[in-house]
Amino acid sequence: MTEKVDTVDVYFGTEVADPYRWLENDTSSATAAWVTAQNEVTNDYLAQIPFRQQLLDRLTSLTNYEKIGTPFKRNDKYYFFKNDGLQNQSVLYTQDTLDGEPTVFLDPNQLSTDGTVALTGVRFSKDGKYAAYTISRSGSDWTEIYVMDVATRQLLDDHIQWAKFSGPSWEGDGFYYSAYDAPVEGKEFSNVNENHKIYYHKIGTPQSSDKLVYQNPKEPKRFYSASTSDDQRFLFIYESGAGRGNNVFLKDLSKNGPVNQLTTDFDYQYYPIEVIGDKVYFFTNYNAPKYRIMVADVNNPKLENWTELVPESESVLSGAQVIGGKLFLTYDKDASNHAYVYNLDGTQIQEIELPSLGSVGFSGDKDDEECFYGFTSFTTPGATYKYDMNTNTSELYRAPKVEFNPEDFVTEQIFFPSKDGVKVPMFLTYKKGLKLDGKNPVLLYGYGGFAISLNPSFSTARIPFLENGGIYAQVNLRGGNEYGEEWHVAGTKMQKQNVFNDFISAAEYLVDNKYTNPSEIAIMGGSNGGLLVGACMTQRPDLFQVAIPQVGVLDMLRYHKFTIGWNWASDYGTSEESPEMFEYLKAYSPLHNLEAGTKYPATMITTADHDDRVVPAHSFKYAAALQEANDGTNPTLIRIESKAGHGAGKPISKVLEEQADIYSFIMYNLDMKPQF
Repeated sequence: MTEKVDTVDVYFGTEVADPYRWLENDTSSATAAWVTAQNEVTNDYLAQIPFRQQLLDRLTSLTNYEKIGTPFKRNDKYYFFKNDGLQNQSVLYTQDTLDGEPTVFLDPNQLSTDGTVALTGVRFSKDGKYAAYTISRSGSDWTEIYVMDVATRQLLDDHIQWAKFSGPSWEGDGFYYSAYDAPVEGKEFSNVNENHKIYYHKIGTPQSSDKLVYQNPKEPKRFYSASTSDDQRFLFIYESGAGRGNNVFLKDLSKNGPVNQLTTDFDYQYYPIEVIGDKVYFFTNYNAPKYRIMVADVNNPKLENWTELVPESESVLSGAQVIGGKLFLTYDKDASNHAYVYNLDGTQIQEIELPSLGSVGFSGDKDDEECFYGFTSFTTPGATYKYDMNTNTSELYRAPKVEFNPEDFVTEQIFFPSKDGVKVPMFLTYKKGLKLDGKNPVLLYGYGGFAISLNPSFSTARIPFLENGGIYAQVNLRGGNEYGEEWHVAGTKMQKQNVFNDFISAAEYLVDNKYTNPSEIAIMGGSNGGLLVGACMTQRPDLFQVAIPQVGVLDMLRYHKFTIGWNWASDYGTSEESPEMFEYLKAYSPLHNLEAGTKYPATMITTADHDDRVVPAHSFKYAAALQEANDGTNPTLIRIESKAGHGAGKPISKVLEEQADIYSFIMYNLDMKPQF
């Protein structure tokens, strides 16, 4: 058992013990020793699973196919990302024409020996002379910016550090970016997440000479970012981190005008999608919970003067961009994407027929004559289509060759009642010929938070589970954006229990309708989805056989005290804001609702040592408490990855090892006998 300390917090007169507080110090020698000991136990357990190596081999084989991203055009050249199969990071290629010979433009695999440096973005200067690219090390949210000469591919001396939640936005021979002050030796490191500032960097000068463009010292915890219009005439500044929305500011760079604040609240989201002439096209949910398109005049740009272009509809507007002088709008209908083309006067021209239920992403700029889109579904890995807007036809441009037959599987969408009667959608993917005998293994996945929609997506990791008779169930819980802001709000703060009820009701529906039974259900989710898994396994340990909380928010009383956790208060509330909010959070906080002697599901918690978003302390403390409370029937493990973060940018070698560990743990504890 993990050592306990006598730490007690008092919330509105109520004492709450926190015996594993010492594990919050993830850099101490004591915590390091605990991590080593836990990983040894986990590794020993996983090594005894008889089919783990075969599963890893199958996952490696499934992953080893050529993955090519949707092409995009910059300065009369085409660019695309490609992974030959098992490269740790995808490589950026360029070619002069679509049928020309591609050459490597930037290979992030050359940036580290172990693949833990990830390329997170590339922005080209207007004249095409420079490319500024961003990298992340070991999965961290911290960003570094480098600059390359496009013609010679030579790296310049320019190097930006301590950037975060920011990419470069070009104007002239320099770019805007957002960063924090570098930490001062001897001072508290946690303070580096305060006072987000916007700078302008001129090529050829040191970062120390960068011009401070915007800051708001009165609000040290808010986020500030910037973007420029395509013609570089306007600078947009965004302020967020104080509610469910953001504020937007506008500066006319051509006149060196003042920074004008266009919006004054944080209840709504405002995002400019394009500037054409004196019109700014905005994608917003201002007085439109399912979003709409509005237009502002740059000469009179405040919100009260905006006009509606495309009104809110029954479906949720989830994406908007201008390609070839047309508006391309993506709507979510019952969590699946549908795409339409509009004129710039707001009149609809046509719907784009997509291959099936799935997700779509468009590539193109306002002046492009060509348009591409990537499409994926639960059984279709990223295929690229070339779209002709004149004939409204799509031509398959590239499709990956995979080592399984997508036609062997089927996806259905069902709607089930939650505890309060609200209908909730769920996608089910499984092998054709499924028998409803109540004996099928199920992997139930959800998220339910921060207005994030779970659309159909592909993962090779699920294929062996499906091939061996499993059902993958993806639930569109309240808290997401599948039905707009009202659906989101219905899963926040003192309505958060709705999210857990939805997930539990999904499992009960699958049992009642003979898809499965409680001894065959595994649940998995990451980040806010890790909270979901932690809450549901503590509330209904009898309903699930396996639980995989990944990089989860598991201490709901202290989450806001770590890195950027305070920013999640718009969804969660905090334990310090009122007695009612404290009691509500305490009632579902996974860490605080474990009961001694309970038979909890077989659990493997996953986290990483460089996760600076949801710090590993959440998982450390929860693992220690769960190991103490569990009755000993089922294994309670924690898997702690090294040189990795919240998930983004993880090298494929680490991804495959983690997938093999997770799915072998699931299949072993569901008593499956997989054949590979």
